[in-house]
Amino acid sequence: MPLLQAEEVSVSFGGRRALDRVSLAAEAGRVTGLIGPNGAGKSTLFDVVSGLRRPQTGRVRLDGRDITREGPARRARRGLSRTFQHLELFGRLTVRDNLLVAAELGPDRRNAARSADEVLARLGLTAMADDPADALPTGLARLVEVGRALVLEPRVLLLDEPAAGQDPEETERFAALLRSLAEEGTAVLLVEHDMSLVMSVCDEVYVLDLGSVVACGPPAQVRQDETVLAAYLGET
Repeated sequence: MPLLQAEEVSVSFGGRRALDRVSLAAEAGRVTGLIGPNGAGKSTLFDVVSGLRRPQTGRVRLDGRDITREGPARRARRGLSRTFQHLELFGRLTVRDNLLVAAELGPDRRNAARSADEVLARLGLTAMADDPADALPTGLARLVEVGRALVLEPRVLLLDEPAAGQDPEETERFAALLRSLAEEGTAVLLVEHDMSLVMSVCDEVYVLDLGSVVACGPPAQVRQDETVLAAYLGET
């Protein structure tokens, strides 16, 4: 059974259908990609899955449990953590303090400082732990947000464009991080516009267009799908 499931999820804004009966599954130990053009509904689906928005139809399951009516805090306690398309850091706090804020709400509160330092070391951020978050370049700031999600020790990790602003070397290291998280049993759901990253690290890819899933499968299969080429990759 997939660790995370969205089943027939629909969301409308006024008269516009942002998500139209979307189903998606993310399994433990795998990286699942979610791609599509701007406005396809990717971040809206993340909002539904993380509890920030309730769907008009459909349900969300975590480890088989229906969590559709649960809020973000309860879902986080169940092991679901996310980042955002637009950075949501505490800019005046240090990098370490940004992680501590989350760690003190996590499953190992008594060892919040140790947890934060361990994640900083894993992400290669120890040298800038005492720097204010708003002094970091975008690529590193994104990594801090990932770190803040990781100190919660999630079973499911939702990443919304985490590689934005990274240079090629940073992206390569980030790909290795995603693989290691999957190897440890985390279910990673990745929204990303860097197609080389998506195709190299994902085990399965879903493609959204105009609020609907238009393709799903292994990266090599999705890459050759004519609907995907026309709708997203800009080819005919």
